[in-house]
Amino acid sequence: MEVLRSIEELGFESLFPIQAQAIMPLLEGKDVIGQARTGTGKTAAFGVPIVERLNPEIRKVQGLVLVPTRELAVQVADNIQLFAKYAKLKVLPVYGGEPIHRQIRALTSGVHIVVGTPGRLIDLLKRRVLNLSSVKTLVLDEADRMLDMGFIEDIEYIIARTPSNRQTSLFSATIDKTVMSVCDRYMKNPEKILVSKDEIALTQMKQYYMVVNPHSKYETLCNILRENHIGKAIIFCKTRRGTSAIANKLGRKGYNVQALHAGFTQPQRDRVINAFRDGKLKLLVATDVAARGLDIEGITHIINYDVPLEALVYFHRIGRTARMGQEGTAITLVSHGELTYFNNIKALTKTTIDEMASQQDDSPIISFF
Repeated sequence: MEVLRSIEELGFESLFPIQAQAIMPLLEGKDVIGQARTGTGKTAAFGVPIVERLNPEIRKVQGLVLVPTRELAVQVADNIQLFAKYAKLKVLPVYGGEPIHRQIRALTSGVHIVVGTPGRLIDLLKRRVLNLSSVKTLVLDEADRMLDMGFIEDIEYIIARTPSNRQTSLFSATIDKTVMSVCDRYMKNPEKILVSKDEIALTQMKQYYMVVNPHSKYETLCNILRENHIGKAIIFCKTRRGTSAIANKLGRKGYNVQALHAGFTQPQRDRVINAFRDGKLKLLVATDVAARGLDIEGITHIINYDVPLEALVYFHRIGRTARMGQEGTAITLVSHGELTYFNNIKALTKTTIDEMASQQDDSPIISFF
């Protein structure tokens, strides 16, 4: 098996739970529903079987992976290409915000696996340059986020153009009614693999919170940044205005920081994300929408400057760290008006969220790290 040779070279010594449970059923051709958050190794869970089951001699699209964002399209395609190193399969990421003609040229020269965002896939289908009639394996990755982003009709349009005898797998951090309705419509007797209850069992995370006066929140944030060994952190705010304001204030203090929110153009967004990924930025102040699809190595801290109104958003946020077996730290600043929302989060999680002593007067903040 060429794929095993590639995996050995990549240093996969032991499988993550989602890989251990999903790879065999997928290799056997079964449909699979996998509940696992980003960073648990699910790309290998579906990528390895895709590579193993496709025929390199047939220069047609045989594997199709749908993802919510361009960042994820690039990342998943890069990973699958690594597994396919010796299998001589061509993998192509397709997404908006990039000249379509390059992607058309690559498709016409022959591609085995396409990883794409729904909008760009539909564009290529309508131009008749993408043909899905030879698809043997379809993967819906981060399905909950694709549905949250309103892609259901696009997904249905794309699936309708694949053969009915294809293998289908779906991976999602949360499996709710909406996700299950997609499974019921498009999957045949799927095997269910529930690795974790959403992102709720984040055993590698150290989670802390601090009750603060709303007026001293920014000052408390500065103390946390000063007192703790923060390698790379995302600070989450709930509004665009708040995001920009905090980033500007921290920038004036000399921090290596940028804001990221939905008001950014795609080139601006790419510049900020690439700088953060490459280590040129230490701090990213972001809204939840802007952080969707971010999968960046080496994030040591998540700081919730604002408590999210939806409890599950908390787990999405802190899931940005503690990846691939690495430890991470989450700190949430809770002002008195946010206690109800924070209690909802505490009620959902089986892991402990420890209270940090809040700063009184000029006493130093307790450092846990």
